[in-house]
Amino acid sequence: MLSSVTENLTRAFPFLVTAAAATALYHPPLFTWFSGSLITLGLGGIMLGMGITLRWEDFKEVGRSPRWVFFGVLLQFTVMPFLGWLLGVLFQLPPFFAVGLILVSCCPGGTASNVIAYLARAHLALSVAMTTVSTLAAIVLTPLLTSSLSGTYVAVAASGLFFSTVKVVLLPIALGIIINRYLPRTTQKCIPFAPPIAVILITLIVASIIGKGKEIILSAGLHLVAALLILHLLGFVLGYFFSLWMLRQPEVSKTISIEVGMQNSGLGVVLAQENIANPMAAIPAAISSLVHSIYGSIFTVIFPKKK
Repeated sequence: MLSSVTENLTRAFPFLVTAAAATALYHPPLFTWFSGSLITLGLGGIMLGMGITLRWEDFKEVGRSPRWVFFGVLLQFTVMPFLGWLLGVLFQLPPFFAVGLILVSCCPGGTASNVIAYLARAHLALSVAMTTVSTLAAIVLTPLLTSSLSGTYVAVAASGLFFSTVKVVLLPIALGIIINRYLPRTTQKCIPFAPPIAVILITLIVASIIGKGKEIILSAGLHLVAALLILHLLGFVLGYFFSLWMLRQPEVSKTISIEVGMQNSGLGVVLAQENIANPMAAIPAAISSLVHSIYGSIFTVIFPKKK
């Protein structure tokens, strides 16, 4: 009974985040209370939940298929950052939106991609391995790429982004792995609740940011929404066809497509809030979570299921 509830809640992720975002635009106070340190703690909770599902032995999966993981992570940190920068230029976004778009495009994969990989019956172990490796790589690459690509808009300190990423990504994941190692029985009881809790926390983060930016989203956000729609659509499509061309394995390509097309938008929100002066820079990451979740749910239907 309980497992059925948690699984259904996880499956409902795209619908929950869409409904919450729409509600936040209609009546922001329902969600804007979830702000400030709560958002940082919420993302830390998501990363901790991801950490407790991992064991040191799980990293052997990376060793078994290093070529798949390397190619997927390479696409994630080349295709998406370039598209984020290019779309900011093409749509002539205001600097704070352009920087926020670049930041979220430079983020790693998140737990949402693992949820979609599970629903699409993709290579779930590969999805988790890619998310893990890209998240660890993001400690260096996200600050470096964001700082480099944002230079034409506003100065973004790579050091600030680095320390924020260590705080909200590396430390919670490392703590989760340690808890799993030394308290395995407790961890096994907690693991079934990690995905649905992540769904709830991501939904609260997205709805809060959208609620706060209601006026500017409604008045000047159409170009931003269009840029994000294109960003994630091309992420899914290019991720699939590039990897299919190189690896010739549809199931692996499907998984890489999901990982490339879906970013850790919650991380983007926290990094933007902590390191960019204009609070509106967090809005692209919030809308990004909504957009890639909707796309992800669509691709679970479009992608053929393995038999």
